[in-house]
Amino acid sequence: MDEPKEKLSAAELTRKYIDRHPCIRDCISKDLINYSSLSRLIMKELGVKNEEAVLAASRRYAMKLAKTDFEGNVMKIFEQSRLELKTRICIVVAKNEWIVLRNLEDVVRKILAEKSTMQVLQSANGITVISEDRHLPTISKAIGQDHIIAVKENLAEITVKSPPAIEETPGAFAYVMTMLSEQGINLLEAVSCYTDTIFIVSRDDMMRAFDILSTIIEGKIIPENSR
Repeated sequence: MDEPKEKLSAAELTRKYIDRHPCIRDCISKDLINYSSLSRLIMKELGVKNEEAVLAASRRYAMKLAKTDFEGNVMKIFEQSRLELKTRICIVVAKNEWIVLRNLEDVVRKILAEKSTMQVLQSANGITVISEDRHLPTISKAIGQDHIIAVKENLAEITVKSPPAIEETPGAFAYVMTMLSEQGINLLEAVSCYTDTIFIVSRDDMMRAFDILSTIIEGKIIPENSR
């Protein structure tokens, strides 16, 4: 839980604000920020009164961030990545009950043995199964209709396959998520598993999402008409 604002100094509040806004943080590291404007924004949003303290804290933090290049480090990783596209993907969302996992055991073993697409994700509110459309009847039967919450078919899975260094590169997953969302791509599921970053999208968004990810990997500029 965050500390009450009154217990934090202007410098601490400034650093916390910058850390919570990756785009501002990255612009600072590249010396692209007007610090007076940034200070006024921080004062307005956090209710800080001491402009000189905020301005000084921003500049001090900038000196530290200048030694790093967050976006540059992320781009180096993606320059070594490749894309994989699969169509005819389905998602089954089931109740988070132990019997669902038990019933899925044999199905998971069979599908993985076939080297087919298969991911099982568990959260407090549900169990999500991602696989190929052709396995949907088997998955649905194993789970049982009484336990199924939702089913989506005819989707696409785009996987960004990166080198192991991606696990030690802060912001890589967030960077790709931001680029896709800013271009209006609705992500039905997004999963990071070791060196694979997996996105599930509708068939309507499939080619746009693939093109956007391609531009990231190839280091190109995303065209304005990509929406």
